[in-house]
Amino acid sequence: MFSNFVVAVSAVIPIFVLISIGLFVKRAKLMTPEELKHTNRMVFRVFFFCMMFANIYRADFEDGFDPSLVVFGMTAVTLLFLASMAFSMWFEKDNRKRGSMAQAIFRSNFVILGIPIVVNIFGEDAALIPTMMIAAIVPLYNIFAVFELEMFRGGKFQLIPILIRVLKNPMIDGIILGALCRLLPFPIPDPILKPIAQVGAATTPVALIILGASFEKGGIADSRRDLWASTIARLIVAPAIMLTAAALLGFRGAEFVTLIAIFATPCAVASYAMAQQMGADAALAGNCVVFTSALSAFTMFGWVFVTKTLGLF
Repeated sequence: MFSNFVVAVSAVIPIFVLISIGLFVKRAKLMTPEELKHTNRMVFRVFFFCMMFANIYRADFEDGFDPSLVVFGMTAVTLLFLASMAFSMWFEKDNRKRGSMAQAIFRSNFVILGIPIVVNIFGEDAALIPTMMIAAIVPLYNIFAVFELEMFRGGKFQLIPILIRVLKNPMIDGIILGALCRLLPFPIPDPILKPIAQVGAATTPVALIILGASFEKGGIADSRRDLWASTIARLIVAPAIMLTAAALLGFRGAEFVTLIAIFATPCAVASYAMAQQMGADAALAGNCVVFTSALSAFTMFGWVFVTKTLGLF
């Protein structure tokens, strides 16, 4: 039992130490909001690209990657999206709040937290699994988010422009280019590959520090009921259902922990920006990010500890 506790602590604590450093950066006013915005953009465009490229290019595919994990992950995210739409329409009458609620429930912070959770438990060699899942899940998140936000504001959903934007996503570009470079008849010279890998290795700590430094407090009086419903659905209900299904279907080890990272992590930071840009309730979306991120320090530990105790990894 104590060893399971140590595993859970080792998986979660490093993440929130880095986020806490970001909170210190914010409190000490070491970066202005504009500097944070530019740094966040750099992390997204440059660091994530390098991390995905290096992970795919240097991955040992001979260890095997189970395609059924991708099928399960994409199916489960789709079902969770449909459930979040149905729940938000039943629970809330205001379309602006419905859009923010649905996105908070189905769209997790897997992109930022997925790889560090798996790596903290299994080491760098296991990074391929969450990397491949990012390639499958990120497009779904983007498509579903635009669809539901457009629907709730009465807009028109256009699939082709969305797919084009997905293909321009630096993470997807890094994965595609990394895969293509593996097909070259010669290896990439080490003086070129090494600095790319070094930037990639810095992605997780920098992204988590910026995440902590970007937290904003907002009033919750007008949306307390919606906020708590979204938080409970995101951190407790969704992982309880999806992880139970995964366990029954036989997923174990790093694959199961990758699914924890998809379904038990807080709602995506990007959901706030999308809600703001597409006419949803941005204050509710921002509070969902803050509350789920803060409470996930306890719930993520709980999911890791319980599933480790049950022998699922």
